Amino acid sequence: MQRYLPYLTVVIGIVLVALGIWLLLGRELVLLIPKHPGGRWAPTARLGFYVRLRVSYAIASLSCTVGPFLAVTAAGLRRGSLVGSALIYLAYTAGLTLVVGVLAVAAASARSALVNRLRRILPYVNRISGALLVLVGLYVGYYGLYEVRLLSARGNPSDSVIAVAGRVQGVLAGWVHRHGAGPWVLAFAVLMAGALAVAWYRRVRRS
Repeated sequence: MQRYLPYLTVVIGIVLVALGIWLLLGRELVLLIPKHPGGRWAPTARLGFYVRLRVSYAIASLSCTVGPFLAVTAAGLRRGSLVGSALIYLAYTAGLTLVVGVLAVAAASARSALVNRLRRILPYVNRISGALLVLVGLYVGYYGLYEVRLLSARGNPSDSVIAVAGRVQGVLAGWVHRHGAGPWVLAFAVLMAGALAVAWYRRVRRS
């Protein structure tokens, strides 16, 4: 499969650019989900709805992190130990859960004033997203062509665009490696403590 992945990367880049242009033109990307009360996918307080919601979110987010996920999978299988492979999966899951948990708690704890300010930019979100999609799609397609050239033995490994992106990724990976999970654990603890304190204060005021 590795031989054909660069071509798939080029196709993905083209699709992202097309979607970005679509959003820049003022169009929208919508899901055909029933919104009438009592519909199959309408929000409810039942556990089943939240299970479906989380599963769909997991599948969608995996499409954004399929590269690291496959790398972790390959590393786990090469260890040859069932326990070692399971530990790698657990570490990957814990890291992803921690980051998403911090972002989720931060969003849930945001003040209403901040939320109201963010709502003002909602009319521009589609076009901003479109511009980002175009940029990302151009880079993804360029990277796919770069890999195609390398596999065909006609490309130069020293590419300035890829080198700049590699340096940025190296800086981010270095920061994560130096600090580990500590900052995220601390942020999660602070946010959770703040959310619990606010909930307790509101409960006391109401009583």
